[in-house]
Amino acid sequence: MARDRAPGCSGTADGLRACGAEGLSAGRAGGPANHRTRQVMVGNVALGGGAPCAVQSMLSVPAGDAAANLAQIGQLAEAGCEIVRMAIPHRDCLDAFEAVCAASPLPVVADVHFDAEIAVQAARRGAAKLRINPGNIGGLEKTGTVIEAARAAGIPIRIGVNAGSLDAGLAVRADLSLPEKLAASAADYLRFFESQGFSDVVVSAKAHDVMTTVAAYRLLACEVPTVPLHIGVTEAGTLLQGVIKSASGLGILLEEGIGDTLRISLTDDPVEEVRACWMLLSALDLRRRYPEIISCPTCGRCQVDLVSLARQVEQRLSAQAKPLKVAVMGCMVNGPGEAADADIGIACGAGSGVLFAHGKVVRKVEEQAIVDALMEEIGKL
Repeated sequence: MARDRAPGCSGTADGLRACGAEGLSAGRAGGPANHRTRQVMVGNVALGGGAPCAVQSMLSVPAGDAAANLAQIGQLAEAGCEIVRMAIPHRDCLDAFEAVCAASPLPVVADVHFDAEIAVQAARRGAAKLRINPGNIGGLEKTGTVIEAARAAGIPIRIGVNAGSLDAGLAVRADLSLPEKLAASAADYLRFFESQGFSDVVVSAKAHDVMTTVAAYRLLACEVPTVPLHIGVTEAGTLLQGVIKSASGLGILLEEGIGDTLRISLTDDPVEEVRACWMLLSALDLRRRYPEIISCPTCGRCQVDLVSLARQVEQRLSAQAKPLKVAVMGCMVNGPGEAADADIGIACGAGSGVLFAHGKVVRKVEEQAIVDALMEEIGKL
């Protein structure tokens, strides 16, 4: 595996500290459109090598119920998910996993802990990728067995390192910060994979703390700049908190060109994870799938129930897979001007409003018909 380390990266736990701002800049130049990582294929989805940052989620229904998992995959695919991960907690779930892989419209990643034989069997039964933590899969010997299974199946492996499952030797080191421990653990495992002649690898190093996660990925981006990174804030929480924490951390990383695939982990419906991923990518102008709503926070000039109008528009746009900018503004004084870059929008007054496109008024509409008129115009685009 060619590592192409940035200046200051020595390849050791202590050397990771030298990967400062200068090292990161040298290691992953190019901003959000990162072309430095090598490309890894997960089914028909490309990670790295300049490919768009891919959206992932994880199935949350019982692993032994193939029908329920396929139904959830259908919902996720409709929402824009591109790779789906499925936990296999027990060997008796392997038949269901095989059935899911055979019928899934999305590539399915096998998420395996503790039992290397499950990972071996998953590779043989249709997994598009394996996700393991070498620290809890049984050590390097068992990891070697998993590597051979992935090699035979022609699929990649994600090395997943989490703050809660660090290598024991690193976990007790008081001289290293948690980000340094995470990055060093992942780098050590990568060296083992390199020694086995296996480079079809993706890496993640997650924590529930935002800035710990950011620091760990910055170190990894410096130490192994050609290895595709799966980014995420693990155990981020329920919908509001989880989205804010994930957007804060992952937004920083993506803007710096770090991250080839992402998952926003939420204690909620996985479909919400997918929607949040797309909203984040859209906000950073990296990828667009759904309409973006531009709406003002209201003020004393507002003469309509703008909150209700905005919610109606948001609900009716939820099924639209159009990368549009849609404005919902509270007054006609400055609405079209402030949202001049919107593809289409409404600006409301007392009892009526105007439809506008790219800052130019299209027509005047009565208040009770304004949402219907907006949707009609969107349908024409």
